[in-house]
Amino acid sequence: MAMSLPIDAAANELLSTDPLALLIGMTLDQQDKLEKAFSSPYVLSQRLGHVPTAEELAGYDPDALIAVFATPPALHRFPKAMAGRVQEVCRVLVERYDGDAAGLWKDAGTGAELVKRVSSLPGFGRQKSQIFTALLGKRFGVRPDGWREAAGHYGEEGSHRSVADIVDPGSLEKVRAYKKEMKAAAKA
Repeated sequence: MAMSLPIDAAANELLSTDPLALLIGMTLDQQDKLEKAFSSPYVLSQRLGHVPTAEELAGYDPDALIAVFATPPALHRFPKAMAGRVQEVCRVLVERYDGDAAGLWKDAGTGAELVKRVSSLPGFGRQKSQIFTALLGKRFGVRPDGWREAAGHYGEEGSHRSVADIVDPGSLEKVRAYKKEMKAAAKA
């Protein structure tokens, strides 16, 4: 399977073939539009002139990385903070998984272990970790025992709650409607 978000085809292709790009997209998926977050790994690779590695981003000069993120159009609504967050995530990947983003999920024995690994990344709370687990299971076939349960209601088949469920513009609208409903319920 692959990503089929309503974004540039080349951005979808990068998300589908480069685990680090996918993880960076998920890292950036907060306080900004989903399309922006998941397009930004492709824009980052264009700005750098190549697809970056976790080692490269972990060791990048922080001010220079902020400049790359902040160049108009910025890669995120909060380019300074998110450049730092991406760098922190890459440092964890280098320290724990030899710089291999897929190492985060390759040998996870259970869904609970996968959620735990993802939630150990900077900026990944329980909900975001469950969403990423659902994304890996639904779109990429990463399905350790109990992955649906560990992903919570994001793992449910036929749901439209997160990026894991987006396959076309119609499903994007259903996810947006769900999120709007949840925000309204939280305010009530």
